[in-house]
Amino acid sequence: MKQFVVIGCGRFGAACATELTREGYDVLLIDNNEETVDDMSKVVTHAIYIDHLSESNLKSAGVGNFDTAIIAIASNFEAAVLSTAVCKKLGVNQVIVKAKDQLHAEILTKIGADRTIIPESESAIRLAKKLTNDNIFDYMDFSVDYAIAEIKPLQKWVNKRLDDLDLRQNHDLNVIAIKSNTYSHINPDPNYIIQPEDYMLVIGPKNHIEKIQA
Repeated sequence: MKQFVVIGCGRFGAACATELTREGYDVLLIDNNEETVDDMSKVVTHAIYIDHLSESNLKSAGVGNFDTAIIAIASNFEAAVLSTAVCKKLGVNQVIVKAKDQLHAEILTKIGADRTIIPESESAIRLAKKLTNDNIFDYMDFSVDYAIAEIKPLQKWVNKRLDDLDLRQNHDLNVIAIKSNTYSHINPDPNYIIQPEDYMLVIGPKNHIEKIQA
């Protein structure tokens, strides 16, 4: 099972650490606030107080033993840069870093971050996509050109076999899952009949997803 280390316990870091723990994963939380660490020690698997982030302190905390690091200290860019570089040096496979803005994200990527997140920007984009297309219920960037979206099937798709829609050929979309309030199908069978209450999780080019209109 994957193990996660979360560095920084603001709202973003605390939410990540709490949810990962709730999902059953081993989580190490590191923060420079003793009271916060004490509170979170009751929530996560391990919580460590580190007053000053340094290579030696992070190494002593065992950061290199974890599969994924989530660095959630966007307000302290110097600390975010140091933590990113150290995590990669210690052999952490995936380093995800919260960034304050696009410039910070680009710098963090250059020094080794596998993924950067600008929460405010991503939330705004997701909201805009949902407001401007009645068929898009959720939206997340996957790469520069691709996105993952939760969409409502078009009326003309309902009561048809998934295979007959040929979404890959017609829209360059791949269906990851189909769900409703009562069931879910991961990697659905091509013979599945689309129902009116279904929601479809698809991945594909952003411009193709945005063209899906009722």
